[in-house]
Amino acid sequence: METPDGPSVFNYSSSGEEDPDGPALSSAMTIEKLFPALLECFGIILCGYVAGRANIITPTQAKGLGNFVSKFALPALLFKNMVLLDFGDVIWSFLWSILVAKVSVFVIVCVLTLIVASPDSRYSKAGLFSIFATQSNDFALGYPIVEALYQNTYPEYLQYIYLVAPVSLMLLNPIGFAFCEIQKWKDEGNHQQTKILIAGLVVLQVLKNPIVFMVVIGIIAHFVLHQTIPAFMAEFVDGLANSFGGAALFYLGLSMVGQLRKLTRSTVVTLILLITAKLLLMPLICKDMVDLLDNSNTSSLNHSSLSNYAFLYGVFPTAPSVAIYAVYYNAELEVVTSGMVISTFLSAPIMYVSAWLLSSRWMDPQFLMNSLQSVSFNISIVSVVAMVWTIAVMILSKKFKKLPHMFTVNLFVAQFLTCIGMILWKFVVKGDSFIGQVLTFTLLCISLYSTYVWPGLIALSLVLMKNRKDTRVSPGVFVIIGWGVPTLVTAALLICGKKMSGTIDSSFFYGKEQIICTIVIVAFSLLLGGGSLVCLSRGSWAQNDEIQEDNPSFGTGEDFITEVEPGNQTLVEPNTPSELNRVPESCENRCESTDCLLVQVEELQQVADRQVARHVLLCLLLTVSLLANLSSCLWLLFNRVPGRLYLELVFFCAVANYGQGLLSFALFGLDKHLIILPFKKRLRNLWYGKKQEEQLPSDLPEDVRMTTMQFIKYHKEQCFHDIVKKRRCGRRTVVDCFLGCELVEWLQQVGLAQDCGEAVLYGIRLQQGGVLQCINQEYGFQDSRLYYRFTT
Repeated sequence: METPDGPSVFNYSSSGEEDPDGPALSSAMTIEKLFPALLECFGIILCGYVAGRANIITPTQAKGLGNFVSKFALPALLFKNMVLLDFGDVIWSFLWSILVAKVSVFVIVCVLTLIVASPDSRYSKAGLFSIFATQSNDFALGYPIVEALYQNTYPEYLQYIYLVAPVSLMLLNPIGFAFCEIQKWKDEGNHQQTKILIAGLVVLQVLKNPIVFMVVIGIIAHFVLHQTIPAFMAEFVDGLANSFGGAALFYLGLSMVGQLRKLTRSTVVTLILLITAKLLLMPLICKDMVDLLDNSNTSSLNHSSLSNYAFLYGVFPTAPSVAIYAVYYNAELEVVTSGMVISTFLSAPIMYVSAWLLSSRWMDPQFLMNSLQSVSFNISIVSVVAMVWTIAVMILSKKFKKLPHMFTVNLFVAQFLTCIGMILWKFVVKGDSFIGQVLTFTLLCISLYSTYVWPGLIALSLVLMKNRKDTRVSPGVFVIIGWGVPTLVTAALLICGKKMSGTIDSSFFYGKEQIICTIVIVAFSLLLGGGSLVCLSRGSWAQNDEIQEDNPSFGTGEDFITEVEPGNQTLVEPNTPSELNRVPESCENRCESTDCLLVQVEELQQVADRQVARHVLLCLLLTVSLLANLSSCLWLLFNRVPGRLYLELVFFCAVANYGQGLLSFALFGLDKHLIILPFKKRLRNLWYGKKQEEQLPSDLPEDVRMTTMQFIKYHKEQCFHDIVKKRRCGRRTVVDCFLGCELVEWLQQVGLAQDCGEAVLYGIRLQQGGVLQCINQEYGFQDSRLYYRFTT
């Protein structure tokens, strides 16, 4: 890209010439197999998630699958590969490089946590967060990716997975466990355990790990059996080892169900830092360590290939076993589980783009710009469809009238206009119409800058909303800032900037001046959003969250419903003296009246739900994309020869900027009451073909019939006494009803269900058997604040 009077703003090559190893390096990876491998892995993960989300497999059943994967399949896989491993092909400097990188990240995270965290829980946080940042999902997710990339070119790279993984399991994890044991020792207060006993417990826990145990046994068997598995046990070991891949990915999907619900405002900043350490810091340090320490390779091709492999290895997401450690020590479960889910799905595009760029030849800038333009155009088309859907959902659900959804809709509109601007830019940038280019650029620049500003404003609005009150700042001020600041900056850029000649990249259409404007906007939003997220993580906010969780009905309309006590049969608001002493009647029929207070409350809950966790998650993910945009601009501003990693950052920013609509659709486009529940209702009607209440008892499935008989005979009376309350549903009527979440909790307390998933299945069978029904019979049974009643 040439300025009218100067050299190019940047050059993608390292020396202005073709990379001498370019053609050879492009054959070091088989990129064509990467996408099918990613599709296979994340497809199986999605199947597991759907199975868990639909209660096809309950959490208790999923634990059984997890035990099989971690205690049978994976140890067998490790034993097999340790025996067959060829140590002669191992480049040991690569292993030392990965070891140094992991230790460096472990120490950085551990020290920072010990400095920043509160004294009450600093040791457990330091231990678990350090393990989170260094233990990768090497076998279930990493191995298929490495196999797809290097099976035909560097098959020996596959065995590094089995050598690198024990570094975390046997060296770093015990240090993290030691910190957790110290925290446990401090919390108990008796201080009877000595340091030697704590060290012994850590060593024992490591040795009890079947993965560590089988690695040691496998290494011993490697030398004793001379790299051969005896024929009598080969088939047995192969059978267990081969079962690992699909089962582990399926279990990973199961383990993700419901984890994002545990995300609270107090964990946001911690989650940002951990994901940054795992997906950005770790791969960069791994690559740098290989570049520094791998001096054994005389071939620049082998050295570059190992360096790229180290970068890809660092991108592997966190292993699900870290969540097991958090459960065992009962510490930081919200951060670890939410971070595991987010890092897993963020790693997929990073791995794909990294592999594509690292495996390609050192391409000329024009080809790269065309590729970047195509990627931005294609993802904008998909995002436009997603944003139309999402905005329609917000309007139909009437949430756009409430805060903070009013601000979120502004963000959605900005994202929609950004995609429209990019689609138009594709057609006008190569044309001769200067006015068309300026107008399209103005639309694109204002809307894109607005998508940068709104995440910070939304985070600020969450801070200003305390105890379910409206913001102390008028929404008009937020709207003026959200659209006014981008408009002013764009106007200044159009007036003072100089158009670049021969460029098609909208991000640098006005050269260095536009880069500086982007830095100012992004820095402003990062400071605003980052400061707001820090305020959200303070203790007072955690207390507010606890209050709202303990009283979820506060501010949602349930305070309009009166629970009628046996000795108090008066009306809420009697209009006449005769109504004052009238005893309310019992509502026995299906509630179809629009005046039913219970139905009104359910509708009010749908509109009044602020969806704070989803807004926090949206701000969190958009903050990560803002950091990437800031890094890209600073990198380009101070480095005229950015290099390959800068290309990856540029493509990531393009995907993040024009693919925001997909993120918004995932978080807000599938409205529970407007989309999911009606869809489930129609699907249930199509599946059964007729109404459940018209079925004869003999037509019911055996498990439904047995469950209903057991419940009616042994548990219904006690359940009625414990959870059923008289609630006023009309001016003269009351109804004996309960909430779906109350029945779920009761079923677990009395032992009829071991977890929420089993309790929901139990409630569904009761509804199918005609024991209970929704107040208006619109919805099936679910763990929510919908009202249900027992049938007579």
